[in-house]
Amino acid sequence: MKKFIIALLAVVPMLAVAAGPKLDLDSANNDLSDKASLKRGFEAYINNCLGCHELQYQRYNRTFADLGISDEEGKAKFMYTGEKVGDHITNTMPAKEAANWFGTAPPDLTLIARLKSPDFIYTYLRSFYVDENRPFGVNNTVFKDVGMPHVLQNLQGVRTMGEDGKLSAPKGGSMSEAEYDAFARDLTNFLEYTGEPNKLERQALGYWVIAFLFILLFVTYLLKKEYWRDVH
Repeated sequence: MKKFIIALLAVVPMLAVAAGPKLDLDSANNDLSDKASLKRGFEAYINNCLGCHELQYQRYNRTFADLGISDEEGKAKFMYTGEKVGDHITNTMPAKEAANWFGTAPPDLTLIARLKSPDFIYTYLRSFYVDENRPFGVNNTVFKDVGMPHVLQNLQGVRTMGEDGKLSAPKGGSMSEAEYDAFARDLTNFLEYTGEPNKLERQALGYWVIAFLFILLFVTYLLKKEYWRDVH
């Protein structure tokens, strides 16, 4: 018992270190049932993210079907370089050259919401600020020394960090702060969808499974009483 307690005390600090510092994240408040939001997020991804970040585990036609987009509309609005609707959503950026440009190849985003969480993505998209010491002139409050330029700066505008560590309101963007927040939420919503396209179906099925288990428990209890009636 004494050895077990000593081993436990040795492991606890390691777990604390592994957990890392807690980030102050804003809530994305995603709604995967909002197909209009998912469509806007899909368009935002195609126009602003696909050049560097692939969705190599997601197909165009699966996305079209889930978001209520016909193949004809999808090819016209979301497929610009002659892909087939059955293709995965990929780009032509060479990984080796990208690693030289950015320090590391831009990650695939198919599962990013499951890896980082929707709240992280939503906060990250809104937390770039000017940092002249960085190669691209920007940094990020939730991803220190990020190697990515602020590709949405023309939409959000520029933010600076004050001496108190707080970010200023964005300036110079084509969107108001509220409009950009809505834009970031739509993009986050779409990336959460790609991480698990059948999430809503899984959750709905889960309620039926739980209901079945309760019924099975009740029937099993009655059967147990019937079997043990003669014993007592």
